[in-house]
Amino acid sequence: MRNAGFIWIVALIMSAIDFYVFQVVKMLCQPASPRTKTVVFTAYWTVSIAIIIIFILLPFMNTERWPKNLRNYLFATIVGFFFAKLLAAVFFLVDDIRRGIQWAVAKVFFRNTEGESQVNEGISRSAFLSWLGIGIGGTLISSLIYGFSNKYNYHIRRVPLEYPNLPAAFRGLKIVQISDIHSGSFDNKKAVEKGVQEVLDLKPDLILFTGDLINDRATEMEDYVDVFSRLKAPMGVFSTLGNHDYGDYVKWPAEALRDQNIEDLKAIQAKMGWRLLMNEHVVLEKQGQEIALIGIENWSAKARFPKHGKMWEAYPGAEKYPFKILMSHDPSHWDAEVRPKYSDIDLTLSGHTHGMQFGIEIPGFKWSPVKYVYDQWAGLYEEGKQKLYVNRGYGFIGYPGRVGILPEITLIELV
Repeated sequence: MRNAGFIWIVALIMSAIDFYVFQVVKMLCQPASPRTKTVVFTAYWTVSIAIIIIFILLPFMNTERWPKNLRNYLFATIVGFFFAKLLAAVFFLVDDIRRGIQWAVAKVFFRNTEGESQVNEGISRSAFLSWLGIGIGGTLISSLIYGFSNKYNYHIRRVPLEYPNLPAAFRGLKIVQISDIHSGSFDNKKAVEKGVQEVLDLKPDLILFTGDLINDRATEMEDYVDVFSRLKAPMGVFSTLGNHDYGDYVKWPAEALRDQNIEDLKAIQAKMGWRLLMNEHVVLEKQGQEIALIGIENWSAKARFPKHGKMWEAYPGAEKYPFKILMSHDPSHWDAEVRPKYSDIDLTLSGHTHGMQFGIEIPGFKWSPVKYVYDQWAGLYEEGKQKLYVNRGYGFIGYPGRVGILPEITLIELV
């Protein structure tokens, strides 16, 4: 974002979209009174110009020192208005192309005929598509604003999983999975505490956290150590690292500071009573029977995310146990390495995608733009005897809200 050329290119694109959409606004306001037009036009350009100016100045405003609420909501507003107008512009463009084709056809086939005048009369922009574009763009920005109220609206998903090879002592085992806490985004401690209490009320035997405890810095957990220290389970609380936990999205003055940040994060997890698994496995025992729990560092099949995970270190020794659970933050790991090379890993638990915090989930239908990046992005997936569950995330980052894809607490029961 500090690249001046990039900033100005995006600002010009935003301006072009604003002018394009404004032509439709003018057309739709034609029947209105002069006073109404003045109010609408002034409001439109006041908001549009303000957003562009803020966008241009944002990299120079030292936003890291701003209150979290202001920073998050401002970012979401800028992005929300941009995509709302962009989406509306798509509908306007479709109608412009349709009208352009009509005009060209009229010129070629109806020159100097009555047909030409009939087509010309229809050259004005279709009111239907114009209102549809405005409506869809307005719905998008309204949904994003409404989604602000959903960021702590934790949804408990109960997932029974049946395995014939599960040792009898572990049948009925209750596992709570949480993922992607992103403590650096929180602005309501009581709401976060409420979510932790919802986990405890499920009375899990085992709690598993699949990465991204922070956004960037270990210090983001300072106000929340006491909250997440409350998470306890008879068989323990285990965790892994996600891509954000490495501090890769911060420009550190020295590499040693980044390394220390990771060590501080490890110490925080230990202080909370969590057992951080770093490319290793542990054995869970119950009534004399055993299963393996494997935890690796972040490993992604996507080029822009790191591959710190080392299955060749974590797996050896686990093969002798009849049932294996793998904690791996990024779900792309499942198709890329787990299924091809470790076909006896029964259950993989991931997070990372957040379901993009935006989408639609109704019985029988699930969609989010993130599905075009990740084949497995929310919920349960099965291939042969292997299963993957992708948690939709406990917290949020970037956009301070949830639309359609609610924050998740997963209760997995092995049967």
